[in-house]
Amino acid sequence: MTGFDRSSGSRTVVVIPQWQGSAARDPQRLAKGAYRLSALLPAARRTVVDIDPRPGQDLDGVRHLDVLTRSLEATRAALGRNGDDPLLSVGGDCGIELAPVARAVARHGDNLAVVWFDAHADLNTPDTSPSGGFHGMVLRTLLGQGPSPLVPRPEERLSSRQIVLAGVRALDPAERDFIESERIRALSVQALREPGPLISAVAGTGATHLYIHLDLDVLDPEHFTSLSCPEPEGLHPDQLRAALHALTKRFSLAGMGITEHAPAADSASSDHVLRTILDGVAFE
Repeated sequence: MTGFDRSSGSRTVVVIPQWQGSAARDPQRLAKGAYRLSALLPAARRTVVDIDPRPGQDLDGVRHLDVLTRSLEATRAALGRNGDDPLLSVGGDCGIELAPVARAVARHGDNLAVVWFDAHADLNTPDTSPSGGFHGMVLRTLLGQGPSPLVPRPEERLSSRQIVLAGVRALDPAERDFIESERIRALSVQALREPGPLISAVAGTGATHLYIHLDLDVLDPEHFTSLSCPEPEGLHPDQLRAALHALTKRFSLAGMGITEHAPAADSASSDHVLRTILDGVAFE
């Protein structure tokens, strides 16, 4: 495997400029963030998914559900044209992860674990969500419990035992109850000061392959400012980099998604932080 370095190798980056899953202020910044993030990552091939840039209809407790449904189909089609190799998907809101994670589950089944680096658990349903933003429902939908047009096929669904939450610190009450009832593995920011507990948690799933979801709001906003939903007391960039290095050295990577990049007018500092985090991380 090669890393996020100057050599693109055979890496394919899939750009998914979807913003309609977000309930944040000025969510269109996430579409711009997808393109900016993509430009930071060397790639042998780059696929841009054709996402409708317009708002959609709020249906069944979910904002812009009709657009999200069309975006999901477009993303599935784009992924299907890229063969079986691991893909790096960049967004966009966390809803872009539906098709990439489902693809990894279909390929690896019970041998797959998903590490969910995120300040939020994304385990709401339309009934429990306080905002109607799908980016707070995506992981629950991957478990088969979400808005019906977006729920993966049975062979593409995760089970609770395959999930490791990393750096989650802003939970809604229903999410907290669900994590406890399903006994989902969850590591606090404190537990991620060094990679050992995270490696142990993933090993405890019995998985051989790993999908990494990286919502950039897992980072502390004091150290990374290009965020649409910042939460205090997050990871230091060095801690995240160490975790990614350790994971990709220990497990075979089935794919990775980077989401919720919301660049401000002057994002040079954030660009530097991202390069530092991703440099040398084994991807292919």
